[in-house]
Amino acid sequence: MQTKPILICSCLVLCFGTLWAQPYFDTHVPNRYVEENTFINSTTNSDLPPDFLQIKDKLPVPHWPERPDVIRFYWRTWELAFKNIHPVTGNNGFIAPYIDPAFNGNIFTEDCGFMVLFCRYGSRAFDFQQTLDNFYNKQHTDGFICREINGSNGNDAFQRFDPSSAGINIFPWAEWNYFNNLNDLDRLRRVFPVLLANYQWYAVYRTWPDGTYYSSGWGCGMDNQPRLPEGFNPAFSHGHMSWIDATLQQIFAAKILIQMAEVLDRSADVCEIQKEVSHLTSYVNEKMWDAEHNIYVDRFRDGSLSDVKTIGAYWALLADVVPPSRIPGFLAHLSDTSEFNRPHRIPTLSADHPNFDPEGGYWLGAVWAMTNYMVLQGLTSVGADSLAHEIAQNHLDNAIEIFETTGIIWENYSSEYLHGSGRENFVGEGGLTGTAILLENILGIRSEAHTNTLVWDIRLLDEHGVNNYPFGKDGVVNLLCKEREKQIDEPIIEIISNVPFKLKVIWEGGEKMIAI
Repeated sequence: MQTKPILICSCLVLCFGTLWAQPYFDTHVPNRYVEENTFINSTTNSDLPPDFLQIKDKLPVPHWPERPDVIRFYWRTWELAFKNIHPVTGNNGFIAPYIDPAFNGNIFTEDCGFMVLFCRYGSRAFDFQQTLDNFYNKQHTDGFICREINGSNGNDAFQRFDPSSAGINIFPWAEWNYFNNLNDLDRLRRVFPVLLANYQWYAVYRTWPDGTYYSSGWGCGMDNQPRLPEGFNPAFSHGHMSWIDATLQQIFAAKILIQMAEVLDRSADVCEIQKEVSHLTSYVNEKMWDAEHNIYVDRFRDGSLSDVKTIGAYWALLADVVPPSRIPGFLAHLSDTSEFNRPHRIPTLSADHPNFDPEGGYWLGAVWAMTNYMVLQGLTSVGADSLAHEIAQNHLDNAIEIFETTGIIWENYSSEYLHGSGRENFVGEGGLTGTAILLENILGIRSEAHTNTLVWDIRLLDEHGVNNYPFGKDGVVNLLCKEREKQIDEPIIEIISNVPFKLKVIWEGGEKMIAI
């Protein structure tokens, strides 16, 4: 039964010299899962941020004697990350100290979500995950969480029905990866209803009649890509399009929520989501797949398909929607030197597009750590680990060469030339390169703590490893692989751990499961 809207506020309007009160009505339709949100009105954590040098020994310590430049880059990343931790203030209403995106003083869903994807490795030193608590605390009664919140006063930066008000629905991924590393079941219980309510808000207010999702340039995070039809503002309009990245992100988020529900014995809460996953998976494969060019693309309202090849299409890998027969053709773009296989991989816009900017041009072909990380994780999810390692090594080497020359970790990079662009020392999501990408795609160490399994995909021939690796709630693991001559040689490894677990070792010549 629909309830009447409630008058909650008014604004003052000057009309013909007279001050009138213009009424506004509360149009929120309450979501029952928001009632379970324990972050709202939660006790404020007023702790001051820790000093980096005092807690440095609690961070993972990578070991790669042949690459001291990588180790320098790694530690500089963490040093900058800790400089960007801020305490709550009396004005912003935040409830926990947080890492700032190092952009404009505000917090952003996509930036903070990508940051905690690497900051989870520093959880022993500081609870970076609580950065997201500040978003959850600001959740509206209908489930909405604004993509940008003012760091000074805690206000939403956008009205919730603005096409740019909701960003990448990254929270489920960020929380699930945290759970995979730390196995924090209590936190998973707390965040699940918050994420479910937010997902349902997207489903109600960001969809077209066919069920596909829309966004805007600002909303999707790729501000100036030439995706919209002529006459629409590329930054702020939805263009009446079905957005391929927004639709795939929702499929991905939905599948994570279904996994969470299984762990929490709440599968009854996600029945409708399961139906949506099935519908959207069929839809994107039938109506948003460009069969001529083997890539997923945006769909215009007249049913025609876009010719823009954007990195946003590769959310399809994490969403697990690509039929096996299509994977080779879809991945081929990442190895094509006329498209995404440029000197510095991966440009966010295909290099054969007329608007491609060799200098980067922000999202007109620049290389960003967060989109690279998304693609790399997607490649791993479909078993293309060799390609992921190749791309990760290229990206890391380019970023480090620029760092060694300039001393700067950049917001983004040119795919053609050895220079960075945008904000300097952007950590920020730029911290993914020297930490998560290094640990997961170069050193090949990936945690599945909720199944008590650690995967080590060994591809380097040099001696390498990591000490003080966080595994589960209390685990600390040291891993060392000795130098090898050939890729097919079985690795000689040394493991020290304070907890038992299963170690899955993978190398070119085979794989084995070891009980530690």
